[in-house]
Amino acid sequence: MAAGLHVGVIGVGRIGAFHVRTLRALSDVSEVTLADADPLQAGRVASEAGTEAVETPEALVEAGVDALVIATATPGHAPLLRLAAEAGLPAFCEKPVALDLAKMDDLVAEVERAGIFVQIGFQRRFDAGYLAARDAVARGTLGTLLVLRAATHDPAPPDEAYVAASGGIFRDLHIHDFDAVRYVSGQEIVEVFADGAVRETPWFERHGDVDTAVATFRLSGGALGILSGARHDALGYDVRLEVFGTADSIAVGIDSRSPIRSVEPSVPHSREPGYQNFLERFEPAYRAELAAFVDAVRNGGESRCTLHEARATLRVALAADRSRIERRPISIEPDPDEEVTSAEALAG
Repeated sequence: MAAGLHVGVIGVGRIGAFHVRTLRALSDVSEVTLADADPLQAGRVASEAGTEAVETPEALVEAGVDALVIATATPGHAPLLRLAAEAGLPAFCEKPVALDLAKMDDLVAEVERAGIFVQIGFQRRFDAGYLAARDAVARGTLGTLLVLRAATHDPAPPDEAYVAASGGIFRDLHIHDFDAVRYVSGQEIVEVFADGAVRETPWFERHGDVDTAVATFRLSGGALGILSGARHDALGYDVRLEVFGTADSIAVGIDSRSPIRSVEPSVPHSREPGYQNFLERFEPAYRAELAAFVDAVRNGGESRCTLHEARATLRVALAADRSRIERRPISIEPDPDEEVTSAEALAG
């Protein structure tokens, strides 16, 4: 493939517009065309980026794009991945791909039949800190893993319309934490016990959601985990992962802009403002994930986050949802195919 890629971007809200700018800066991308349900927004972003907008996702396909980047709200992800599969186009898709396993399984089957390349947007897999933590665990420098402690705290909740269609705090916000834990540890989460509350914004209750959440979990290798999250953080956007082992303990997300304040008298107060949103915190990771997608499409290579990885993380988020509602621990059993195989082996 000699010429650069012509990439179509569907959905140009905050993250989609950022993806347009990122793609425009990549040397392996020669053209970017975009589409959005809001034609005024599409026109503004296209004008600012010096590119073109079309009216519909189907028009992008007809325009002859080489790949699609899907950055709409969650309900649009699965239908647009189907569009990519039908057109035989490689696709990058923001998380979560779907909000239930039945839709996810149908989509996985359709994508596999089409044979297209798909990368899911779990950007923490491309963050320098999370990569260093994964490497430390893989090299064994932490010794036996004991406990992982993850946190994601938003400075303020998204708008109510977004929350209503988001799938709730575990499938929307904490799905990133669950994926990061799986990625860094190299293990599966096999049990989760979750709870949540509405502490600040009453309208979350209208959607069966919470603005504050906690969970404990167990990994397949035996280590334990702790998760905390909130839609309100007075100091900013706080995302951390701490990994404790018998030989070393490490932390991702602790720097001069971390939105948490020490009250120890010997610790100086940071003069730098805390991160205010996910783009400030993860801008290099967002750029790196799209560069990896473009490189894989042009030059071949494996997806850094497949639909199967996204499905495994969705199962954990669904278990956390169920645990919060039923107020009990939920075991995350092997996939149905594995269960069938085991049953057949026993029968034989």
